[in-house]
Amino acid sequence: MFVRQNRLAAIARRSSLVVAVILVAAISLAAEKPKKALAPAKPAAKAQPAKGQPAAKPQPAAASTGDTSKLGSNAPVTNPAWSHAPFESGDCSICHVNKDPKNPGKLTMPVEELCLGCHDQIADLVKGHSAKHKPAQENCVYCHNAHNAPEKKLLKQKPPALCYGCHDKIQAEATKGKVKHDALTMGEGCANCHNAHGSDVEHLLISLPYDLCVNCHSKDDIPDHDGKKLTNFGKLLAENPVKHEPVAGKDCSACHTPHGSNNFRLLKEEYPAKFYSPYDPKNYALCYSCHNDQILAQPKTTTLTGFRDGDRNLHYVHVNKKSSGRTCRACHEVHASKQPHQIRDAVPFGPSSWLLKVNYKQLSDGGQCEKTCHATKRYINGEAKAAPVKK
Repeated sequence: MFVRQNRLAAIARRSSLVVAVILVAAISLAAEKPKKALAPAKPAAKAQPAKGQPAAKPQPAAASTGDTSKLGSNAPVTNPAWSHAPFESGDCSICHVNKDPKNPGKLTMPVEELCLGCHDQIADLVKGHSAKHKPAQENCVYCHNAHNAPEKKLLKQKPPALCYGCHDKIQAEATKGKVKHDALTMGEGCANCHNAHGSDVEHLLISLPYDLCVNCHSKDDIPDHDGKKLTNFGKLLAENPVKHEPVAGKDCSACHTPHGSNNFRLLKEEYPAKFYSPYDPKNYALCYSCHNDQILAQPKTTTLTGFRDGDRNLHYVHVNKKSSGRTCRACHEVHASKQPHQIRDAVPFGPSSWLLKVNYKQLSDGGQCEKTCHATKRYINGEAKAAPVKK
């Protein structure tokens, strides 16, 4: 009996041990079993476009480019006109440390190295010229959006608005002047004349200033700001060998400003715009920047000019009048002519710019005009005497 009780007790102990093992195993399995996922939240209702309007195209998350406080926004824009191919591919790791558009991370290298690493033709342009545009050297995203943009070539704005962001003095000259240069707003804007990356010409011009001006102004029927036709300078200069000194020196900027002016024909200083004008020295500030103002102030002279009858100053006679003085361009073509002193063959006259013949002839002792503004008149001046030496 006693032996039987001992066997039953042993069985009971073994049974308790088995139950304990089973309980430990069950607890362990329960710990390893994943918790049941919570039911996902219902997605927020999508905003519906206004009736008749297309739904907005979803945009990828903005790329992180570090501190861009000095560079302007480089985030993707809504409804871009142009998009960068790497951005379109959706693989941000082409430029950033991560591939994920929602978390692209930092750039893999400085932005200018990154851009020029692909755009080697721009790299050659920047490195191969003596004059370099500062933004092209420092950071491409001063001007370009690396993702997409409203303007071609990924420009953040269309020139000249983009350029005015830095060039405020040029903006004031171009926008506040009464006379505007259409080159700034037509075609490629500032890029009509400048290379935005680098150049071997001053002011980043795409060619020498004289060639740039003449090449553009060698067309017929170009209107000025008042609708009048401008001269075809390619033709004028080819047909007229006697050139005004600034033109012979290929210096258009001696007389003109390239962006804007308050004066007729973008001139740097005042000059009468009409054929007839009352004489006032301040209205001839442009001419007097090179020429002696006494040529129109002295009624008699034997030294100031060869255009005189004896000592009667015929420049004074024609120009220095209170009501209807002839301006310089009534007789002179200020760029080039066939005769000395840029004497015109004909002068544009009236609203249709009809060519009024001057019919001037230079003679050995003077000259004459034949049946132009008046009947034939001749002047005889002899040789100009040397100016007396001042003591």
